[in-house]
Amino acid sequence: MVAEIICVGTELLLGDILNSNAQFLAQQLAGLGIPHYYQTVVGDNPDRIKKVIDIALGRSQLLLFTGGLGPTPDDLTVETIADFFGSPLRERPEIIEDIERKFAQRGRVMSPSNRKQALIPEGADILPNSSGSAPGIIWQNPRDGVTIMTFPGVPAEMHRMWEEIAVPYLKSHGWCQETIYSRTLRFWGIPESALAEKVNDFFNLTNPTVAPYANHGEVKLRISARAPSESAAQELILPVEEELRKIAGLDCYGADGDSLASVVGQLLLNTGASLSVAESCTGGGLGAMLTSISGSSNYFYGGVISYDNRVKVGLLGVQEADLMEFGAVSSIVAKQMAVGVRSRLETTFGLSITGIAGPGGGSEDKPVGLVYIGLAGPSEEVESFEYRFGNIRDRHWIRNLSSCTALDQLRRKLLNS
Repeated sequence: MVAEIICVGTELLLGDILNSNAQFLAQQLAGLGIPHYYQTVVGDNPDRIKKVIDIALGRSQLLLFTGGLGPTPDDLTVETIADFFGSPLRERPEIIEDIERKFAQRGRVMSPSNRKQALIPEGADILPNSSGSAPGIIWQNPRDGVTIMTFPGVPAEMHRMWEEIAVPYLKSHGWCQETIYSRTLRFWGIPESALAEKVNDFFNLTNPTVAPYANHGEVKLRISARAPSESAAQELILPVEEELRKIAGLDCYGADGDSLASVVGQLLLNTGASLSVAESCTGGGLGAMLTSISGSSNYFYGGVISYDNRVKVGLLGVQEADLMEFGAVSSIVAKQMAVGVRSRLETTFGLSITGIAGPGGGSEDKPVGLVYIGLAGPSEEVESFEYRFGNIRDRHWIRNLSSCTALDQLRRKLLNS
């Protein structure tokens, strides 16, 4: 038995709203072991919604709708579903009472338009909404054994209805025979193609499966297993994960909810080391990543945003002559920034970033995307690393890559110490 997710709303097609509901439902279906192979986004148009339903009936047995349950004329989901199956709409007085009660609790009177939300196809059951005015429906077997559920587009309402009503219903009606559990390994400092070549043989596995994907400079390998229980799925995944980690070495920095900042933070805690940062082109982005981790005050002392050269000279001790000769975006300046912030804040490590984030400011010798990272540690040795992230004219992307790469260099340093 296969599920399909159908999200209704022209605002989704226009990109005005991020479709987080589809992601949530997909993750939930995987956890319940319910396969789903298709997702559709359709605008607020009855004819197109009917076409989507007609196609879905030929390949799926559980249709999950989100959106289009409100009181306005463009909220058409339930009435279109009823019309498709030739079922009349019936007003349910208990829904009217529930909506009136919720309005009264807020000191308001229910609008006449809200009566529309009490219209349910004949033969369908109510999927209660404990937090909002729009109920959904659970309609079992309107045609050929299909089950239909509708949810409002408001994510908080949909999540609660799913967890409180839909999941128990699906479990009690035989939908959840297995679970699909996934483990995601996270990589930095290796291109997706290079990693894929190293682990190519794993892509032929059937249970568990291994799939690569990349996002904002990070590469991930998702290992998914189907089994009667989560613990059984984890047992299938473990040996595959161990082999992948062994092949990847230091390029694998963590798994699942790990971030470079959290991993670096734990390494600093484990070694009793402290960190300070000096930033130019990232403008505090590196410090923001570090302080997003709870407890980071135990190892992160602070930083200097040395955007102007006078700050580099006055606070960090960068040599003015070197700025004149080599420029602010240079290896020697990155090194001096790292040494300066480490000395000024009296930390074990100093980490610096200077570069050209664009979209302007580049030259033939120093194009947009040129970044230097400096790393000063407890010994006298100071390192710098040059990166050319490319003139992609995306300032945010270059700044994020710079901050993450700086953390990755520190991570590798800590692991090799």
